[in-house]
Amino acid sequence: MMPYTYILINFFTVIICFLASFDRRIQFNKLFAKFLLSSTIVAIPFIIWDIWFTAKGVWWFDLNYTLGLKIAGLPIEEWLFFYCIPFACVFTYYCLEKFYTLNRADTLNNLIVFTAFIILGVVGLLYYEKIYTLLTVIVTISTLCYLHFIAKKEWIGRASFVYLVLMPGFFAVNGILTGSLIPSPVVNYNPDDFLGIRIGTIPVEDAVYGYSQFLLNIYFFKKITENQK
Repeated sequence: MMPYTYILINFFTVIICFLASFDRRIQFNKLFAKFLLSSTIVAIPFIIWDIWFTAKGVWWFDLNYTLGLKIAGLPIEEWLFFYCIPFACVFTYYCLEKFYTLNRADTLNNLIVFTAFIILGVVGLLYYEKIYTLLTVIVTISTLCYLHFIAKKEWIGRASFVYLVLMPGFFAVNGILTGSLIPSPVVNYNPDDFLGIRIGTIPVEDAVYGYSQFLLNIYFFKKITENQK
């Protein structure tokens, strides 16, 4: 097992987007500070969630794949994960919105929100005893309801389309973390705490968890960049 596996996953996730940020047509490098602020706002509750679940044994990390440095029970690579993955996601969203017309996807806002609400609500009610499933359902429904009904954001369809575009990267990164292409998983899950439905090696909750995290990163990045123009 390679102790630098997880740090390399973070590195390769972010490096191409980072270098492309300095392209004069994109100039995302001028927004680094705003991205760091917005991603930190989102990272705080998710890191607290991560620390709590790790302490409870909902999931745990194979430290043979890490550098061995831990903060609050989490490998340092896990802390970096909450910046590297959002960076790649926000950068991709920024570029697609800048160079392509994605507004048509926003006609699906109502459909996306109500469909998600019904499906997630049913899953949450049926499997309320599985803590990862239940908390993922609560956070995702709350995120969508806030963005749609309170903040009244019209870009949910646009963001959802970009999330679909990002799925190959999601499967590659989370696939390796959950055991694809390596002898054993970097991240292990207690089978009593999630549905047990996997996409390859990835728990389906990870995709929903990632969706809510993605939407919140887009929301705060847009909010901060628009307020500071």
